Amino acid sequence: MTRQRRREFLFTALSATAACTRPARRPNILFVMTDDHAAAHVGCYGNKLVRTPNIDRLAREGTRFENAFVTNSLCAPSRATVLTGCYSHLHGIRGNSEMKGQVENINKSLVTYPQALQTAGYRTGIVGKWHLSHDPVGFDTWRILPGQGLYFDPEFIENGTRKKYRGYATDITTDFALEFLRQPSEKPWCLVYQHKAPHRPFLPPPRFAHLYDHVEIPLPPTFDDDYKTRRVASEAEDMRFDVSIAGDYKDLPPNLDKAAKKRWLYQRFVKDYYGAIAAVDDNLGKVLAHLDEKHLTGETLIIYTSDNGFFVGDHGWYDKRFMYEPSLRVPLIVRAPGAKPAQVTAAMSMNIDIAPTVLDYANVPAPATMQGRSLRPVLEGASPADWRQTVYYSYYENSWQLAGKGREAMADPSFQFFTPHRIGPHRGVRTATHKLIHYYAEGDVWELFDLTNDPNELNNLYNTAGSASLTATLKAELERLRVHYRDDDTVPKA
Repeated sequence: MTRQRRREFLFTALSATAACTRPARRPNILFVMTDDHAAAHVGCYGNKLVRTPNIDRLAREGTRFENAFVTNSLCAPSRATVLTGCYSHLHGIRGNSEMKGQVENINKSLVTYPQALQTAGYRTGIVGKWHLSHDPVGFDTWRILPGQGLYFDPEFIENGTRKKYRGYATDITTDFALEFLRQPSEKPWCLVYQHKAPHRPFLPPPRFAHLYDHVEIPLPPTFDDDYKTRRVASEAEDMRFDVSIAGDYKDLPPNLDKAAKKRWLYQRFVKDYYGAIAAVDDNLGKVLAHLDEKHLTGETLIIYTSDNGFFVGDHGWYDKRFMYEPSLRVPLIVRAPGAKPAQVTAAMSMNIDIAPTVLDYANVPAPATMQGRSLRPVLEGASPADWRQTVYYSYYENSWQLAGKGREAMADPSFQFFTPHRIGPHRGVRTATHKLIHYYAEGDVWELFDLTNDPNELNNLYNTAGSASLTATLKAELERLRVHYRDDDTVPKA
């Protein structure tokens, strides 16, 4: 029996023992979140080049969700959604909190899952990236990066006091995590362990800086997308590799033609991205080893995910925001005590589900304000008949400027954006086979995609022959979900 198989056998045995002999013991909780880690760039999701053995270990020992989605593909809104179990229009974080003249805080009337756990007797802590405008609440201890933070020699805010550390942010965050885990306590604990990586500009640590020097990364099939049937996408020029990221690399060779420059940037971009991911995985391995050593593996709920997806050359882009699959979809891997290992589920999950799932395992009632649903039945192998068959997406940023004015306002040279990305607010619905997107601030622009026959979302079928009935059905479902989630702010008020 190999070392890996022995470890997996031990985990299964420990989980079963914990489930059978100590049912009253509330599990420890480790929530791991990375920044901009797209699902397509994790080994267990089929990527053969990226180095993620420890994330893959969680998938072997737990459940991998093939269809995990965010409600709003942007850092701060997504983090607030995970904490509250609510959509942006309810928790109050519609855009990133660095926006000029607009500071957003989480709605104080909402109870977050760390607050609920703390009240129920858990020892709670957060280390790493926070990316919200206000101080963390619901945590006994917090050591967070200010804003985006720095990869090298970063400052951290420790319970209100700033302190600078020498080293690499991913390593330092993990040192803080291990320090929290090593503190003796009779209470069950919840650690929110969140990384800056792999947020752009991608800066891997020296030990992984040359990991892919002799590897040619394949181009995505949509790398040279012409945006032929998608007007809004065609206007997002600032997201294109050959337009926006050349400044990240001072060693860009001179005199490259446009196509060669784009390919060079892509190779460098992805290799640095993968190096930053390797550092995350390497550090996750240290945390998992600690749990093994302290015999906590079988009684700890571990959730791994990212705040949003990311375009890694898909459609010739970087960044996120659009409702297209690389941006909408995230990795979600859950290793739960007593659950069957090596499960893969097609059940649709959303980041509003994380908070109620954590509280369910902790035997803490979820507040009525939470809009998600516990994933526990799915993790335990059930297929609930009433499980969601559609997901609802709502993106808001730039809403305050657009105010229904559409592209005319955005074309004005004096127009001031909160972000450099010219994507207006939009919402949409995704089923197992189709997606409908409404850019309601773009002059009523719609997109319809057949995800079965066009998984790369290149051919907009809206208003094409034979699409009327399907469009009407999806519009009705979009409206039903909008009402269900109480998303009644077409344009949020400043």
